[in-house]
Parts: sequence; structure tokens; C-alpha cells
Amino acid sequence: MTDRKGYFDLSGPRLSRRSALKGMAAGVGLAAAPGFVRYAQAQSSEPIRIGFQSHRTGIGAAYGRWYERTTSAAVKAINDAGGINGRPVEIIIEDDGTDAARGAEVVAKLANQHKCDIVYGTLFSHVVIASAPTAGELKIPYYVVSEGYHVASGKLNRWCLQPGITDVRAQVTSVAPWIAANAGKKVTQIFPDYAFGYDHRDYLPPALKQAGAEVVAQIAIPPTESSFTKYFPQIPSETEVIYHVMVGPGVLTFVKELGDFYGSSGPKLFGFIDSLEAVDINSPGLEYLEGSHFWEGSPRYAQPDDTEAQKAYRAAVGIDDNGAAAGDPKDVSTAAHMFGCWETLYVIKKAMEDAGYQGPQDRAKLVEATEAMTEFTEGPEHPQGRKLFNGKIHQVFGSQFISQVKDGKLNVVHKTTIEDGMYEPEADYTTQPL
Repeated sequence: MTDRKGYFDLSGPRLSRRSALKGMAAGVGLAAAPGFVRYAQAQSSEPIRIGFQSHRTGIGAAYGRWYERTTSAAVKAINDAGGINGRPVEIIIEDDGTDAARGAEVVAKLANQHKCDIVYGTLFSHVVIASAPTAGELKIPYYVVSEGYHVASGKLNRWCLQPGITDVRAQVTSVAPWIAANAGKKVTQIFPDYAFGYDHRDYLPPALKQAGAEVVAQIAIPPTESSFTKYFPQIPSETEVIYHVMVGPGVLTFVKELGDFYGSSGPKLFGFIDSLEAVDINSPGLEYLEGSHFWEGSPRYAQPDDTEAQKAYRAAVGIDDNGAAAGDPKDVSTAAHMFGCWETLYVIKKAMEDAGYQGPQDRAKLVEATEAMTEFTEGPEHPQGRKLFNGKIHQVFGSQFISQVKDGKLNVVHKTTIEDGMYEPEADYTTQPL
């Protein structure tokens, strides 16, 4: 929701002046100001400022909306429990427009103008890659929730970390054996024509080959494309499985047109849920998806075996059993990705506590404290599941979920192990100076 001045309010229903003053008297208050949302506790301690590089507009807007909601819920939980090192957390938001050049500008603004302790939250890989050099130059920790392999590859710098969500290389390595054994041996890939898509292009084929399958064609589509039918004739007739991963506002059009092209007689489908993130799976024209399979980082729909931590997390971020906003079934979440915001914030909290973080002078110690972590236990702080962290490549590893569309819902049919997605590291950021 927005207030009358147009500032985005993550807090839910607006507080009256009397209620706000009463809350401040109790030691906890909330105030909004241009360009950011503030969470404040007792005024005797200076807040820890986390700069949130958000995709409020552009092709990542749906993700940005839910990343902000998840961040709001996590920060509320952290502040309600006493904050970090006894200090409240303040989130300062700047919109990067899901644009690479603006992304770098936002990092500089958050560091220099807003005086943030760290920068956090970025998703789209082209924005991360363009922003990372600025974070390195300014020596400000840059915690991304991006999923791309760019962090783990060693392509960035020591100030860039991804401790709350797994990367594409690990994800495709995990699911490839299942695809080969259950969907088919001859696979055509359809992916977005930029860095995130290239991770799928580069790392799925060797994983499938090891599992006894092969990629027979790769089709790259510009992320701003609005119609996709012209690409489908490129799919070879020998294709047994179409592996699709698309992002942005055109995803609903993509899956509808794919169904129109093949009807009910085409190859089997295995999609990364990115092709349906924030999209109602029961939208008209998607009936053909019944029986197909999707990768999910965290299940959109509540599952029978959900842990108490998972249930509490879903309630905190405000999604119902179908993965839509509580009270608005049309507002479908980006559940497969947004959990990474919750978990990353708790990693930041733990690292700041381990480093005894007090201010920007301790940024290097914060990076080192994060690198020293090795394992995150499943629970309230990590509801998606247990994870292992490799400090040398600044990347976390976890389990993945394969779900099937059945009766208009996504039902988990397979959960990979952490080890299924492990690969030999190609970098070591700890050798770089801070």
C-alpha cells in the first residue's frame, strides 16, 4: 500500500498518530520517510541501516514487491527480538528499476547518501553484475538474493555474498538426474537471453549428460519479449522434454502460447517456476500444464509435511495455503525466491553478532565473519531447510523441490539432497584483500 504522499509502506495498516506515539512510548515505533521505510526501537541506540536495492519497477517488479514484504516481516521479527547487537534495524529502500546502470547508482547512493552499513536484496543477475564493482570500490558488503552463478563463479569480488539462496548451477545439477529418469532423454531448453539464462544454458547440458540425457537445442529469448510463438518452430521434432525458464511480465503469455502451439500432444514440460512466479496457475489457458513438473526453491503451496518453522514463516510474510497474499487470491507470491530475503537477513544478523559489528569500520570483519560460517540449521531463521555455506565462494547450498501440477496445485514429488547440488568450486574470494 502507499500513503497519501506516495511512499511505500511495508507495515500494513497505517498507525494513527496516537497509536504511533503510544508505540514509541513502549519502546518500539515505525516511521516512513521519502525513499525508505524505517523500523526504530528505543531512540538511545543508533539503528543498523541496511540499504535495500529493490526492483520496484521494471521486469522484476513482481519479485521486488514480494521481496519487500518478506524483508518487512523478517525485520519486524528481528526487531521484536531485540534487533542486532542490541540495536534496531532500519531498512532504506531505493528502486533500481531492474536496470543495470541504475543498480550501480543505487549502491553508491545507499552507501554515500544514506550512510547504510551494508547493501542487500538484489535479484536480477544483470543488475547484480553491474552493481558489484561499485560495492567493491566502496568496500561495502553486498548481500544478494539473486540465484545466479555469478557470485560463486568468482566473477565478482570479495564484498559480494549470496548466503541465503542457492545458485542456478547447483539447482540444475540437483534436478537433472530426475529429469533424465522421469521426463525424457532429449531436451530442448528455452531460457532468457542474459546472464541468468546463460547459467541454465551452460550447466544443464553437462548435468544431463552425466545422467544419460542430452540437450538437442537451446533457444534464447530476449527478456523484454512480449510474444513467443515465433520461437517455437525452432524446437526439434525429436524433443521429448521442453525445459523452460522465463522471467518478467511476459511469463503468462509465454506459457499460454506454448500451450496453444502444442495443445495436449507436445513434449513433456519441465519448467523452472520462474516461468510462473507471481502467476495464478489456474489462469485461463494454463489447463495444459496439468501433469507437468516445475522446480521450486521453496514450495508455493502449503504441503502436508510442512514444518512448524515453515508454517510460521508463511504466516509472517502473509501468504495463504495457495501461496497468494492472505486475503487476496489474485496477488500470487514469488515463494520460490523470496524466502532468500528472510534467510539472508538472519545470516546478516548472525554475522554481525559474530563480528561484534558496531559500524562501517567493521565492514571487513563482517565479511570475514560471514565467510567463517559453514552450516545453517533448519528452523525459524531458515525455514526453507538446512544449508551448507562455502565461505571461499560466498555461496550457500541447499535442497531443491520438484513439484507436479495436479488439480490446479503444485504438489512436491521430489526433494533433492544438499549433496545433489554440490560442485567443485572454481574460485576463492578469501585470497582477495579487503
